Amino acid sequence: MADYFTHFSCLLDVGTPDKAARALALFQKLRAADQDADDPEVAGFTLVHQDAPEGSTLWIHDDDDGDVEAVIRFVLRLADDLDLTGLWGFQHALTCSRPRLDAFGGGAHAIDLSTRKSIGWSSTQEWLAAALNGEGIDA
Repeated sequence: MADYFTHFSCLLDVGTPDKAARALALFQKLRAADQDADDPEVAGFTLVHQDAPEGSTLWIHDDDDGDVEAVIRFVLRLADDLDLTGLWGFQHALTCSRPRLDAFGGGAHAIDLSTRKSIGWSSTQEWLAAALNGEGIDA
């Protein structure tokens, strides 16, 4: 039997040490609430305040198998709660514990923190399939 995984490791600079501390407090509050939730809000990733207490950077990563959508939801919530601006994005990898066809790939997501919206994403599997069909290889 094969196990499938999603992995990522990225940084988010929230601008000030106070905002980083507030983000971590929100994450911990949501994580505690997730203990009894049927649909956990922040499952599938870990948040670490880099260079605490004076740093403003958060390290977002998976410990075993990540949830890309949960990261996006949380970052968009942080953008709203902390009034974050600018563009931010991250990449993820799809892996498997055993060799399987279509089990490996990855992607990337770009988010406009100012408008609180995802502005684009890519999937290596979809790109490769399109390229092999002669469609949009420069996309």
